[in-house]
Amino acid sequence: MRLHFLLRALAAALCAALLAGCSMLRIGYPQLDTIAGWTADEYFDLDAQQRQEFRKRFARFHEWHRYDQLPDYADFLTQTKARLDKGFTREDVLWITKGVQQRYRAVVTYAADDAAAMLMTITPEQLENLRQQWDKANRLFIREYRLESGVAEQRRATGRRALSRIRDWVGHLDDAQEKQILAWGAELPLMNAPRHQDRLRRQREFLQLMEQRDDPARFASRLRHYLLNWEEGRDPAYDRMFDEWMERQADLYVKVYHLLLPHQRAAVADRVQGYINDLTRLARRPAAHATAER
Repeated sequence: MRLHFLLRALAAALCAALLAGCSMLRIGYPQLDTIAGWTADEYFDLDAQQRQEFRKRFARFHEWHRYDQLPDYADFLTQTKARLDKGFTREDVLWITKGVQQRYRAVVTYAADDAAAMLMTITPEQLENLRQQWDKANRLFIREYRLESGVAEQRRATGRRALSRIRDWVGHLDDAQEKQILAWGAELPLMNAPRHQDRLRRQREFLQLMEQRDDPARFASRLRHYLLNWEEGRDPAYDRMFDEWMERQADLYVKVYHLLLPHQRAAVADRVQGYINDLTRLARRPAAHATAER
């Protein structure tokens, strides 16, 4: 969900780095401020003063995230790898999901005030630019998940998407494995149309929030609440559907893990270890800075 540029830029850069591999994490994370600036400018078309202010605030956030959060991410992945080594279960998948959510909340809690201060400067014209970028993203979501097609095509799109995510982590799969994963993926609940509607709801709520910027402190509090309580305002029926979808996805990943051959499981473990190593290296303070702190 592209809600504001501080968190969106961070999430985009980290996800791209993880999916592209360990080398991209090593190269991309130190350049996160540049990537974040591009993303912010893409969504809001910032003026020169806003760009300068964004760079200053993001530099502070980036330093905190690198030296405070990355060690925690490495520990989290170490625990994840231990769970993989013992044999993957539904509870493990749900534990990982909860852990990701907790770390998102930590980022929001730290960054919300800076994000609110930047958003206080956004003009109506820049909000219109955001709406246009959202429209592009929404059309891409509809196209990717074939939401304007029939049920059969939507199920095939869901299966293909699941297969693509698994390939990102495992690498090569044989034909029988791919066929089985596509079949399992196609059996998942058709959740993408409701998810699209929920995205639209969140976008509307954000724009309504932006109309309530009369008081900076009150706006910062409202923004933090909005970012931390994304389920608020959902239809109860949607919540039930979403919970079932998450559980079924967890079951899918467990079945896939047990479908993998030993060398494929080893490849997944090696990839996780690579991330642990890279996160640990990235989180080390420069020698001169570390000496000054003693």
